Amino acid sequence: MKEIEIVIIEDDEDILELLEYHLIKANYSVTGFLSTDKVETFLEEEDVSLMIVDRNLPNVEGSEFIAKLRDKGYDIPVIFLTAKDKDSDIDEGFERGADDYITKPFRIKEVLFRIEAIFKRLGLKEQNRLKYRDLLLDTNKRTLTIEERTIELTNLDFNLIYTFIKNINKPLQREFLRECWGDSRDDAHEKTINVAINRLRKKIDPDGSKEYIVPVWGIGYKLV
Repeated sequence: MKEIEIVIIEDDEDILELLEYHLIKANYSVTGFLSTDKVETFLEEEDVSLMIVDRNLPNVEGSEFIAKLRDKGYDIPVIFLTAKDKDSDIDEGFERGADDYITKPFRIKEVLFRIEAIFKRLGLKEQNRLKYRDLLLDTNKRTLTIEERTIELTNLDFNLIYTFIKNINKPLQREFLRECWGDSRDDAHEKTINVAINRLRKKIDPDGSKEYIVPVWGIGYKLV
């Protein structure tokens, strides 16, 4: 499953390392920069979901850098994390493209909550528990329960049922489902996919009475 990529621009190495540590611990993918150099090139090459930007940066002021990105059409959400704490500074930060503004010194837990709030608004933050019919998937524990009965899942089983629950009633092509194999997706041929789906169907619906996952002729499968 796709990771959420966060870029941090912070010229204080200690603060940068602190943020990187806690964001990685929170299961985000993080890339840190000590200046704005090479950031725009990175944005062109990577799919970035959020930027955390200091305003007191070498060579260019952080909010000016973001304003230039906004003028170029970048709409990546931005949180300014800065010592500039006057009312006029905060107003200026939002005028130049901030989605949120946090002043230093800061509490790391507050930063994490604010990040999560932005992702929830954007629909990027995954819910811990996904429910459909009597299927209950816990993405933290990586468990599936049906009517309070825990179903033993392999990593592949989990990836497949997660993908189906995120795409309810949508016919999913076998090529799309191959992504559930991760790094070994090249080994997931049509027959392999069919076998894996049938194994999962038997686990979650042994007698075939509930028909959670059904084949779609000429396409693949869907959760109904």
